[in-house]
Amino acid sequence: MQGTNITTAMASSRLLRQLFDRESCTYTYLLADLATRQAVLIDPVIEHAERDATLVRQLGLQLQFVLNTHVHADHITGTGRLKGLLPGARSVISRASGAQADVLVGDGDTVKFGGEEVSVLSTPGHTEGCVTYLHRAGGWAFTGDALLVRGCGRTDFQGGSASTLYASVWDKILSLPPSTTLYPAHDYKGQTCTTVEEERQHNPRLTKPRDEFVTLMAGLGLPYPKKMDESLPANTVCGLHELPERMQGWL
Repeated sequence: MQGTNITTAMASSRLLRQLFDRESCTYTYLLADLATRQAVLIDPVIEHAERDATLVRQLGLQLQFVLNTHVHADHITGTGRLKGLLPGARSVISRASGAQADVLVGDGDTVKFGGEEVSVLSTPGHTEGCVTYLHRAGGWAFTGDALLVRGCGRTDFQGGSASTLYASVWDKILSLPPSTTLYPAHDYKGQTCTTVEEERQHNPRLTKPRDEFVTLMAGLGLPYPKKMDESLPANTVCGLHELPERMQGWL
C-alpha cells in the first residue's frame, strides 16, 4: 500500500514518525514535542499532503514548520499544499537553494518547535542548497540526499559537485557522534535508517579516497530524472505554483 508508515520512535515527550512515498521512494519525517504539541514535517510529497495533514490532526499536533532538505528533482514537495491544509504552518528551505519560502536558513541556524529544535548543517554537493537537519537531543540527523543508506545522491545537476559532497559528508555528517542515527530522504532497497558508525565503515562510495570518489561519481551515467522538468519549477516556490495541469486543483 502506497504511503504506509515505516517506523515510529518516541522518547519521553518527543515523537519521530517516518512516512514513505512508494513512487519516488521518498521518506517524510514528522517530529513533535508532545508536551506543547508543536511539530515539524521534513521533505513531504504533494501526493501525500492529505495523509500527512490527517496524521497531524489525529495526533493533536500543531504544525509549525514544513522543512525541505533541498529543491527536489524527483517529486513535487507537499509544502504548499500542507500550508493550505494546516494554516499557520511556515515553509523552510536553505537560502543557498535559491528557492522561495517563509523562512530561509543557513549553516548554524536553528528551527525551534516547542521545547525541541533542529540545527541546520550546510551539506551541499548533491545540489548547491542541500542542508542536513540535526536533532542533537535525539541523536538524529535528517540528511536529505547528501548521504543515503550505503550511498549518496548524484552530483551531476543543480550545481552538484562530487568533491563538494565528499567534503560536506565527512566534515558535517560523518563527524557527528558514531551513534547518531541518520535518516535519509530516500531509500530504494527497503532500509529505513543507518548510523554514522555504519556509514564510516560500510558506505561503498564515501569510504573511498576523495579522488576515487570523484571519478566514480563522474562515471555513473545516470538517466535524466523523469519528473525533473515538472518538479524543479514547482519546488523553487515550495510547490505553490507552476504545477502540472493534473495538480492545479489541489491548491
